[in-house]
Amino acid sequence: MLLFVSAVKLVAEIALLAFAGQWVLGLLAGKKRDGNLFYQLLGILTQPFVRLARVLSPSIVLDRHVPLVAFLLLGIVWVSATLGKISICLELGVQACR
Repeated sequence: MLLFVSAVKLVAEIALLAFAGQWVLGLLAGKKRDGNLFYQLLGILTQPFVRLARVLSPSIVLDRHVPLVAFLLLGIVWVSATLGKISICLELGVQACR
């Protein structure tokens, strides 16, 4: 169970960092961001989470806000996985979690 929770936490961390990187790069690149190779690569990494957020969110949410919804959902998943990992580590003992 610890391995599963750690894997979920890791996937959430990677996706959150990809969203943050894409946002910062979008700010730096401006209107030319769609032609930027690294912006496109980060978009490929975040695309599955954006699609899932579109499915989970109501249709009243605008398409331009769906990446924010995905980021917030991933934040909730990360916090939940972190709390779950802490709980499991307290049950097993801190030495077993290293």
